[in-house]
Amino acid sequence: MRQLLFLLPLTAFIVLVVYFGQGLKKDPTHIPSALLGKSTPEFDLPSIFSDQKGLNSSNLKGKMSIVNIFASWCTPCLAEHPFWMEIHKQKVLPIYGIAWKDKRENAVSWLAKHGNPYSRVGYDPINAVGIEWGVYGAPETYLVDQNGRIKFKHVGPMYQKIWQTRILPLIKEMKAN
Repeated sequence: MRQLLFLLPLTAFIVLVVYFGQGLKKDPTHIPSALLGKSTPEFDLPSIFSDQKGLNSSNLKGKMSIVNIFASWCTPCLAEHPFWMEIHKQKVLPIYGIAWKDKRENAVSWLAKHGNPYSRVGYDPINAVGIEWGVYGAPETYLVDQNGRIKFKHVGPMYQKIWQTRILPLIKEMKAN
């Protein structure tokens, strides 16, 4: 009987090691989104610029586009920003920005200093739209199809490797359909 009592904790330990070991095999950059394959939430944001139109859900219909959540206080946003400037020059897709949890004047100044790759920039200072989109933090990037459905979500800074291996293949697939 004593031998069986010894096996119980050992068995429980082995089961836990196997269970948590499986978790180590998962991609930590992949954060699932309940919105994948669904239409973008309805929203209407003012522009951060006083002389430009804002960003709303109807802007995301009729053509594939990128939506990038950024903030002037976000160091990873600054790291990815040259990449977005390059994609903007290539005219791959329209890129829309959402200035998230930021002060308007800081976001305007940041874009003036680093360049503005966005076709439109919506202003979401209190995270009203961010909550609807399921934003975890900045930066986040969404690929939206021509019907306004979210096809891909990336949390963290965007780099060439992610663009080449994950987003461009989706864009090609969506263009083929």
